[in-house]
Amino acid sequence: MVQKTFGAPLKSREDPQMLQGESPYTADIKLPGMLHMAILRSEYAHAKIKHIDTSEALKMPGVVRVITGDDLTGKIMPLPCIWIPGGVESHFPPHPFGLPGAGDVLAKDRVRFIGDSVAAVVAETRYQAYDALAGIHIDYEPLPVVVDPEDALKEGAPLLHDAVPHNLNADWTCGDKAAADKAIAEAEVVVNLSMYNQRTINNPLEPRSAIGNYDPVTEDYTLWATTQSPHNHRFLLSVLVLGIPFNKLRVIAPTIGGSFGTKGYIYPDMALVLFLSKELERPVKWVDTRNGLMRSTVQGRDHKQHATIAGTKDGKITGLRCTSYANLGAYPSTIGPGVATALMGRSLSGPYTIENAFCEVFAVFTNIVPLGAQRGSGRAEATFLMERLVDLYAAEIGMDPAEVRRKNMVPPDQFPYDNHLGWTYDSGNYGAALERALEMVDYAHINERKAEASRRGKRLGVGIASFVAICGVGPSTRMSKEGMLGGTWESANIRVHPSGEVGITLGSKSTGQSHVTTFAQIAAEELGVDMDNIRVYHSDTQKAPYGQGTYGSRSYSVGGPAMYMAAQKIKEKIRKAAAHMFEAAEEDVVYEGGKVFVKDTPQKVKTFQEMAMALWYGWNLPAGMEPTLDETSFFDPADFNYPFGTHIAVIEIDNQTGQVDLVRYVAVNDAGPLGNPLVVNGQVEGSITHGAGQALIERAVYDEQGILLTDSFTSYAIPRSTDLPEYELDYTVTPSPHNALGVKGAGEIATVPPAAAIGNAVCDALADLGIKHIDMPFTAEKIWRVMRDAEQKKNAASNGHHV
Repeated sequence: MVQKTFGAPLKSREDPQMLQGESPYTADIKLPGMLHMAILRSEYAHAKIKHIDTSEALKMPGVVRVITGDDLTGKIMPLPCIWIPGGVESHFPPHPFGLPGAGDVLAKDRVRFIGDSVAAVVAETRYQAYDALAGIHIDYEPLPVVVDPEDALKEGAPLLHDAVPHNLNADWTCGDKAAADKAIAEAEVVVNLSMYNQRTINNPLEPRSAIGNYDPVTEDYTLWATTQSPHNHRFLLSVLVLGIPFNKLRVIAPTIGGSFGTKGYIYPDMALVLFLSKELERPVKWVDTRNGLMRSTVQGRDHKQHATIAGTKDGKITGLRCTSYANLGAYPSTIGPGVATALMGRSLSGPYTIENAFCEVFAVFTNIVPLGAQRGSGRAEATFLMERLVDLYAAEIGMDPAEVRRKNMVPPDQFPYDNHLGWTYDSGNYGAALERALEMVDYAHINERKAEASRRGKRLGVGIASFVAICGVGPSTRMSKEGMLGGTWESANIRVHPSGEVGITLGSKSTGQSHVTTFAQIAAEELGVDMDNIRVYHSDTQKAPYGQGTYGSRSYSVGGPAMYMAAQKIKEKIRKAAAHMFEAAEEDVVYEGGKVFVKDTPQKVKTFQEMAMALWYGWNLPAGMEPTLDETSFFDPADFNYPFGTHIAVIEIDNQTGQVDLVRYVAVNDAGPLGNPLVVNGQVEGSITHGAGQALIERAVYDEQGILLTDSFTSYAIPRSTDLPEYELDYTVTPSPHNALGVKGAGEIATVPPAAAIGNAVCDALADLGIKHIDMPFTAEKIWRVMRDAEQKKNAASNGHHV
């Protein structure tokens, strides 16, 4: 009997290779005759390039070639942006194909952020290439700098792009402004909040890297790169950047050491290594540094928000309004404008029935690193704002925050539910997740624990964050309306060998989600084949079917159904062939548990392996049936899927130092049926850590001149295991009606609520000091100052002094 695999907590088959250091990263690849490239980045946030002198660099040891933007004129096109804010007028730098441009591969006349690519050196070794950067001398004329998105919109602000008036990429809206304004004007209770969801920097294990190899005999190009979307990048690089035939480029994505959204973009290095490999007729390799990553790889979050929530005195939310200034940085990254607008704005109302809601997002260019996706992008920013508003509203009316959430959550019988901002939630039982989380944290006895903590010189706070996260990016038709210039379907292929062994190939690229394990589980379950007889292939455009890539928690909830559909085609073909062989009616033939048989005729049975061989020989097949078992399916979902949940954080603040310690973290999520609970647990734990990092310590700091002051691990902190408790996890299960497996996205959902839960917990701990809101991150120094200032004001007020 074949063991059940879908839903089983199987250990990841990829782990041993990774844990033993044997995974093939791009940086590990060595090709005969390989050269090495280094990129010179701008030291100015905004400046004209008056002259570049490369003569000294060309004379340095090992240097083979030095190129600048002028060398690429007419040879390489600007990078493209493929997600335009939908339904509104947008302004972008130009691209020759009439698409939105995302900046030149190497800056020509002007640099627009510190880290902008200006020149490239190719040398015999990596060290020689990086050393030679010092031999390139650039005469800059500094220009005025703007780093704040609200300042960038003001009259007289420095203009980054001639084609973008007032630095405004788009003024994007969703919801009903008139209805929201009316509800707020008529409300019994109105609460306002202005806050900054700070910019953060993704730090995957492996920085970005790329290798280009041109074959002068076949005129073919091969790119090895840290990419989440090999097929998409193949098209964008070949057709829209290099101007070469699509058939001439192969893209391979080895192990990439995590991504968290940053490796889903087209970067200058990808085009440069391909171009230079053809120029020099040798492979060219580029590997970034950690400092280079922080100064050039897309960054996340970065919204300045002004919001209002309104409701009744008995806890019913009646209105919601938000104005957000999204800092796109110097250029529109490949999909950055869509992330900053739709993913944030349409997600704002969370799991609540708020009929009168409106959001406006100003997407603005400034002189800092371009903005892109970061795990949970858009949804995390929306959830932090909404959950802070809910807590502030609860405090204003004197109601428990949990009770306010109960009163306003979408009831289970109202699905599918229009959230009045553009999303239609597929399914859910939001209240069940809330109640389970409250039970796990023993919410009823929190006051007793606060008293106990106080006796130890600690302030204990508890914070709730309930959320809904749009996932499973697709369907293509809907995404086109949101401004996506491309499809968002996914693919899978199943090929059965004559031995009965199976090879499955995915269009989706694994960035650490255990595709080799989890997709094999689907095929094993459906075909009744042992997992040991299945091999999984992905991440090579020459071998894998066309696929859209890994982003937006879509691999399993869009690629998984494609795998399921391919398996159904295999089973149906086996049934038809078996009916012919058994001389039986097709409706009497059953495929089950890796065997095909005729009902009520036990002697008429064949195994999967026997049918694989029979179809390989092709000796006795129905008329018109082709031999072998080899099926591909493409799945374009009817709509998105919407996982949800409630997280609760318990923190303690030291009265003397302001140190915030996360002492408990409870997370109840619902991602539908879990294909592999062990893998999902790992994703959830990593996601929580990512969100907690933003809440507690992470922040990209720019000064007024656009200088990134946090460009290494000595100045940009990330969480350590000692900073965090053991997470307490549980799940509810509400299948999605939009795919045959019922699954919902899981890879990034647990990044969405942690910052909000921790933020609410911190403010709860400080509520007696009159502190209503603090912007992240909640560092000890910041909390200590806030506590000291509040205590001084409190003491002054009690003494009758005005402060």
